[in-house]
Amino acid sequence: MYYAGAVLLHNYVRRWDDPQDRRGWACSATAGGPEYHKRIMICTHTDVVGSLLRPPELLQAREAAAGRLSRPEFKAIEDRAVDEAVDLQERAGMEVVTDGEMRRLSFQSQMTEAVEGFGAWDLDAFLWGKWHGDTAIGDWTKPRPPRLGVVDKLRRKRHLSVEEFVYLRSRTTRIPKVTLPSPSLFANLWSRDVSAGAYPTLESFLSDVAQILHDEVEELIRLGATYIQIDAPHYTLLLDPRTRAFYESQGWRFDQWLRLGIELDNAVMVESPAVTFGFHLCRGNQASRWLVEGGYDRLARSVFKQVRAQRLLLEYDDPRSGSFEPLREVPEDKMVVLGLVTTKRPKLETPEALRSRIMEASRFVPLERLALSPQCGFATSIVGNELTVEDERRKLELIGSTARDIWS
Repeated sequence: MYYAGAVLLHNYVRRWDDPQDRRGWACSATAGGPEYHKRIMICTHTDVVGSLLRPPELLQAREAAAGRLSRPEFKAIEDRAVDEAVDLQERAGMEVVTDGEMRRLSFQSQMTEAVEGFGAWDLDAFLWGKWHGDTAIGDWTKPRPPRLGVVDKLRRKRHLSVEEFVYLRSRTTRIPKVTLPSPSLFANLWSRDVSAGAYPTLESFLSDVAQILHDEVEELIRLGATYIQIDAPHYTLLLDPRTRAFYESQGWRFDQWLRLGIELDNAVMVESPAVTFGFHLCRGNQASRWLVEGGYDRLARSVFKQVRAQRLLLEYDDPRSGSFEPLREVPEDKMVVLGLVTTKRPKLETPEALRSRIMEASRFVPLERLALSPQCGFATSIVGNELTVEDERRKLELIGSTARDIWS
């Protein structure tokens, strides 16, 4: 999947996996000269990060599922929500689509739902922190649950995202993307006080998490997945001393988080010439709020250069993300997906402003290796951001039309 010295070829080719398949554009990355292809990399100029707003019917059904809905009834409602999400993305002109993460409580909850050993947890396990909002939204603080932590050896009950992929693949003619959380993100679910009996060290726990995710990726590839994204928002939390304090209290220094965390991420990204991996960084995204600010400068050399993913999906919707200067560190065999369209506010960006920003970024990464996306998901948990489905639609359509204008 990752080859030293690989170079990106800018001759875009339509990839047909079978006569009925119209799943978008791919470009070739080669090593050892142009005489043979080492891998096919998805090189679309539009992308989506993952989550979309959950429809009210699904939110109500989730609340009622425990008592008043049968499992088949609930699954039918989930399926309809996915169908609507796919239709929204396709009509907006997206070349890559997800299932909107309609089947998840949070973008990372499929791990705790599919795997035994985490003990008691709820949505607060993924929402805690000191969140910042604009003057209209305001700040919000949620303490970390005091007894949060893995309590037993992890044991997978079912696959995490296979169902999501198989259903999505059957519903779209575009490139279906599956998102998975970065292994070291789950440092949040290890505690010296609670977890020592099962996992005496953070390393031993995260090693098992990474193995579960590795096995998940292998199964997704076996079933035909061609685009898998790793979500890693915790790396940017290392930029702020206040949020970094928690991660360092778990036992790793800043440099260890980068080195060991990336090793775990790379272990998950199974080598396969037919699969493209994405890697998403943001600064927190819940209910239109954020956790930290700061540019990618301290992360770029390690993350951009060393992570095996071919597509870097980077939040860049406002000054909190810093300048494009760190993009100098992006190797020639990677694409950068610029998250310029905010999911936190309903105000619509202008095509002119987006074009200007993309051209600014092209000073550091060639235009053909750039793409456009939202800055993050529209609903990284069931809480969702303060937008409407109509706002969501207009923003996705803007991404599609802007990309066509620039790269067609």
